[in-house]
Amino acid sequence: MKKLLAAAALSLLVAGIPALAADTYSIDKAHSEVSFRIRHLLTKVPGRFDDFSGTIQFDPAKPATSSVEFTIKATSIDTGNENRDKHLRTADFFDVEKFPEISFKSTAVKEVSKNRYQVTGAFTLHGVTKTIILPVEYLGEAKMGENVKAGFSAETTINRKDYGIVWNNPLESGGTVLGEEVEIAINIEANKAKPAEAKPSK
Repeated sequence: MKKLLAAAALSLLVAGIPALAADTYSIDKAHSEVSFRIRHLLTKVPGRFDDFSGTIQFDPAKPATSSVEFTIKATSIDTGNENRDKHLRTADFFDVEKFPEISFKSTAVKEVSKNRYQVTGAFTLHGVTKTIILPVEYLGEAKMGENVKAGFSAETTINRKDYGIVWNNPLESGGTVLGEEVEIAINIEANKAKPAEAKPSK
């Protein structure tokens, strides 16, 4: 009877201990990049967004408990051409006054192979939200001074027309000036949150 009571007490104690949460990382914007490419005539023109932020919850041992939230300021678009960037901010394209942010919020994380994951989530662009799957690679961790950093990368392609960005100009030779598909590349260096300092006993 004593053994049964001891076992029951131990079970209750273990049940009362919360499971270890996934580690929290905040994006280090100074060492990260959100870029894109789109066809213009015969070549592909690059661009990027300079203002973005996000939080990653990541547990490689339990990927399903991981999550990510990411926000981009649409007005921070930069293609290296001031006049083009002004046009891209108008209602012809991103309409930044009406839709100031581009965002992604994960709904599921699945491991597909070592350090590679499928991250499913809601992607919102130009006021339109669609479910997409991002192929994400975990690049590992490294310590720098007192900080622990982690790396992540993702590449995907979207059709801008799916999000209501349809502006184009026809060519005399046929076809259009701009392509419909946009190649997106995200490279993230993130800082792991430090454990909270233990509260002094009263």
